[in-house]
Amino acid sequence: MTDRIVIDPLTRIEGHLKIEVVVEDGRVKEARSSGMLFRGLELILQGRDPRDAQRITQRICGVCPTTHSLASALALDAAFGIAADIPANGRIIRNLIQGANYIQSHILHFYHLAALDYVDVAAVADYHGSDPVLNSVKDFIERGVLAPFVPRYEGDYRLSPEVNRAAVAHYVQALDMRRLAHEMLAVFGGKMPHNMAVVPGGVTEVVTEDKVVSFYWKLQTLRRFIDNVYIPDVLAVAEAYADYFEIGAGCGNYLAYGGLDLDSHPDLTQRQRFLTRGTTSAVDLTPRPLDPERIREDVGHSRYRSGSGLHPSQGQTEPEPHKEGGYSWIKAPRYDGQVYEVGPLARILVAYAQGMPQVRELVDGVLAHFGASPTALFSVLGRHAARALETKLVADAMAEWVLELRPGEPVCAEYTLPQEGEGMGLWEAPRGALGHWISIKDGVIANYQCVVPTTWNCSPRDDQGRPGPVEQALEGTEVRDKENPFELVRIVRSFDPCIACAVHLVTPRGTELARFRVG
Repeated sequence: MTDRIVIDPLTRIEGHLKIEVVVEDGRVKEARSSGMLFRGLELILQGRDPRDAQRITQRICGVCPTTHSLASALALDAAFGIAADIPANGRIIRNLIQGANYIQSHILHFYHLAALDYVDVAAVADYHGSDPVLNSVKDFIERGVLAPFVPRYEGDYRLSPEVNRAAVAHYVQALDMRRLAHEMLAVFGGKMPHNMAVVPGGVTEVVTEDKVVSFYWKLQTLRRFIDNVYIPDVLAVAEAYADYFEIGAGCGNYLAYGGLDLDSHPDLTQRQRFLTRGTTSAVDLTPRPLDPERIREDVGHSRYRSGSGLHPSQGQTEPEPHKEGGYSWIKAPRYDGQVYEVGPLARILVAYAQGMPQVRELVDGVLAHFGASPTALFSVLGRHAARALETKLVADAMAEWVLELRPGEPVCAEYTLPQEGEGMGLWEAPRGALGHWISIKDGVIANYQCVVPTTWNCSPRDDQGRPGPVEQALEGTEVRDKENPFELVRIVRSFDPCIACAVHLVTPRGTELARFRVG
C-alpha cells in the first residue's frame, strides 16, 4: 500500500519548510525537502559599498546573524588584503561573539525546538509539589492553555513522570539561559540580534577590564547550566529513545569549514581553528582535507534558471518560480560531486577523525555510557549529542580566551577600500558550514553569494537525481501512523533547519512587492 504524507509547514524550525514523503508498506520510499520562499539578498547587495555586506547579510536570519557577519567580514578581510593583519584582540572578540551565539543557538534548539518531540508536558498535570514553574505550567494545562507546547504531533512519550517534569522546568530555565547568552554576546557585540561590532579588520569594541569580568561571569553561569542541566537532559532523552541511535543516518558524508580562529593566517584553508576543517565519511571516519574549489551548486530541481554546477564564486541568483521539475527554492550544494551533511555532528566527526583530544574524550565517554560504537553517532540522537558536547567544548574554550584579552591594545586593522577584489569567507554557523563569496569591481559589490548550512542539509535532488541529506535521512524510515508521523519531524528537527537562511523575499504568488532607491 502506498501513501503520500505532506507536512507543510514543518513547525518548530526557523522558516517555512515543506516535507513530502511517499510511504510504501509502512516505510518512506521517497522524500522531498522543499524550501518555500525565494532568497534575494544576493541581488540586494549588488552595486552597494562592500562594507554594507556584514550589516545586510545579518538580516538573513535573526537566530544566527552573528555567523553571517563573521563570514562576510572574513570575505571582506580577504578582498581588502588585510586577512593577516587582524589584531589578537579583534580575533579573540570575534570568537567570543560567535561562541555566545553557539551557546544560545544550541540551547534554543534542544529545549525550545526539539525537546517537545520527546517530553510529555501533560505529565505536569499530576504534579503536586511546590515548584512555582511547574505549578504555573499545571495551571495552564488545567485551563486548556497549552501554547507554546502545542500544536504538535503526539509521539511515543517514554520519559518517566519525574524526568518529564524536570525537562519542562528546564525548558523554562533555558529561556533565561538564552537571554543570558544574548547579554553576554552584547558585552562585546553591542546588541543581539544583528551585532554592530564585527567589521572588516576585526571589531569596533575596545577591551576594558569591566567588560572582561562581565563576560566571564555570565559565561560561568552558562557553563554550569551546560554541565549540570543541558548535557544530562540530552543523555536522559537518549537513554529513553535509544532506538533513535539507529534512525535518520542520512548521506554518510560530513563536511566542516572550521571556525573560531586561533591565528590570522591569510589563507583560510591554512588557518588554525579551534573547530577544525575537513571532511570524513561514515564508512571509515578517515580524516580528509578540505578543498573549497571542489564546491559546486546544482539547480536542476531548484527554482532557478541560473547556471548549474557553478562554483559559488561564480554563482548566479536568477529565480524561475514555475520551473518544470523544480520543487524547492533551495539550491543543491555538492562537494567533489557528492552529497555532504554539515552541522555540529559533521564538526564533531571531523574533529574525532582527526584525533582532537577534547573531542575524543567527550565522545568516547558518551559512547561508553551507552555501550555503543561510533556508528551510533550517524543518527538523530547523534546530532543532539554532538550539539550538546560542542556547546561544552566551546564554552570551556571561551573561559580561557576571554582572559587572553589585553585592555588598551588594538582591536581592528586599518585598510583602504579597494576598487577591485575578491574574497571568500568560510565559517561555521551553529547549524553548519557557512560560506560567503564576494567580487568587487569599481569599488562596489559586483557579485555576492551565500551558501548556508541549510542549503547543504535541506537541499533538493541534484542534477544527477541524488537526494539531499535530509531527504536521505528520511528515506527508509518506518512510519507507524501516517496521521501522526512523529518519526519524520524528529529526524528533520535533528538537523536544526534554518530556512530563513536558505530562502527569502517573495510574496506567496511570487510577485514583486515594490522597488526602492535610497540615496
